[in-house]
Amino acid sequence: MKKLFNSRERMADDMIDGFVAAYPGVVTRGRHPRVVRRTVPKSPDKVALLIGNGSGHEPIAMGFVGPGLLDANVVGDVFAAPSADLILEGLRDVAGPAGAILLISRHDGDVINGMEAAMLAGDEGLRVHPILMYDDISSAPKGQEDDRRGAAGTIFVYKILGAAAEAGMSLGDLITLGDAVRDATRTLGAALNPGTSPLTGRAMFSLPEDEVFIGMGVHGEPGVARRKTGPVAELVDYMLAQLLADRPIASGTDCTVLINGMGGTTQMELLTVFREVDRGLRAQGISQSAALIGSLSTTQEMAGFSISLLVPTPQMRALWCAAQGTPGFPQIHAGAAQ
Repeated sequence: MKKLFNSRERMADDMIDGFVAAYPGVVTRGRHPRVVRRTVPKSPDKVALLIGNGSGHEPIAMGFVGPGLLDANVVGDVFAAPSADLILEGLRDVAGPAGAILLISRHDGDVINGMEAAMLAGDEGLRVHPILMYDDISSAPKGQEDDRRGAAGTIFVYKILGAAAEAGMSLGDLITLGDAVRDATRTLGAALNPGTSPLTGRAMFSLPEDEVFIGMGVHGEPGVARRKTGPVAELVDYMLAQLLADRPIASGTDCTVLINGMGGTTQMELLTVFREVDRGLRAQGISQSAALIGSLSTTQEMAGFSISLLVPTPQMRALWCAAQGTPGFPQIHAGAAQ
C-alpha cells in the first residue's frame, strides 16, 4: 500500500504543520511542537480538557480541539502514546486554577504514560484528574468493564465533557459526569480488511476474503470471533445482540447511536449499517436520536465499522447536541426518530 509522507520520522510533525496552517483561527501549537491547543485561550475559570494519544487515527483527537470540546491534544508518534513528559507539557499549557481533566483511552501505553503525567503535574501544583475511558465489550467480559479497551464510544465522553466544561461545570461534577457517560456506553466493532502501518508498509493482520473479524482493536489487536461475510443485516443483528446482552436497554428507552468507520469504509456502507441498527433497535421497542455516522476514530485505511450505544440522561443528550467549533467534529442533529 502506497503512503504519502516525506519521511517516517516527520509524519506526525508534518501533519500538525498542515493542521495548524489550515485552521489558524481555531488551533495553534503549544509551547511544545507536539501540543495542539486552542488558538483563543480558554477562560481561567474553565476546567481544561485534554488527551494524549498516538497519531494515525485522525480526526480523533487532534481534530476535536476547539471551542466546546478539547482544549489541547498531545500528539504522539504513529500508533504510539506520547511520553509522560510530553503530556505534562500539554497540562502545563492549559491547566489553570479550575483544574484539568486528562482523558486516557484505556491502552497500556496510554494508561502508564497518562497516569505518570498526572502525578508529575500534581507534584508541580497543578490540579489534574485522569479519567480512564473504556467501552469495547470484546476486550474483557461483562463484570470486568474496567479492563476493557477504549474504542470509538469514547467519543461520547469527549463531546459531552467538552460541552459541559465549556458551560462552566466544576471539576468534581465533570468527573462524575465523565464516569457516568463511560458507564452508559458500549461498543463492538467488525473489521473487513486490514489497514497498512505507515511505519512498516505492511498489513496489520490477515483475513480470508470471505470472513470478518468481530472485536478488532484500533491498533489491529486481534478480534474475538470470525464470521462469514453475508448480508449486513445479519452481521448487525449479531453485533446488536452482543451489545444488548452486555448492557440491556429496556423497551421504550431512547438511545444514541454512533456508527464509526475505521478509515476504509464508505459513507454508503456506514449509512447501510445504521439503517440495520435502527431497524434492529425498533424491533425491540428501542428508539434512537441524535445519531452520529462517520469515520472519526480511524486506523489508516482499515475497512470496517463499530457500533456504539449510549443511553443518555437528558443532561447528557443536551450536551451531546451542544454547539462546538472544532475542525473535525461533525454537527449533531438532535431530532428524534419517528
